[in-house]
Amino acid sequence: QVQLVESGGGLVQAGGSLRLSCAASGRTFSWYAMGWFRQAPGKERELVATISRSGSSTYYADSVKGRFTISRDNAKNTVYLQMNSLKPEDTAVYYCAGSQYSDYDPRHYTYWGQGTQVTVSS
Repeated sequence: QVQLVESGGGLVQAGGSLRLSCAASGRTFSWYAMGWFRQAPGKERELVATISRSGSSTYYADSVKGRFTISRDNAKNTVYLQMNSLKPEDTAVYYCAGSQYSDYDPRHYTYWGQGTQVTVSS
């Protein structure tokens, strides 16, 4: 199986930026489509963004479209989430996940990291 470890979370002011990283090991990274999910206290985990195996296709939730950018570097076995114009409602634990399918269906993401906290102050 693939092992995923997130980093880059922290505290940022509203309007600021953060870049999250997810480092993969184990199975060949390029076999997996990758996604970012988030979960706020008392709320269900939600899909934020996905990227295909090659990086040629991306998907974004409406709530982050135009502000967040997902990317990957298969040579470094790493996926990134660039988060700009952050809002307090973006506060959550962010998780990276892997899928062996090419679509953006959240049910297909079966490999998960441990999560990293993002807190946006107002």
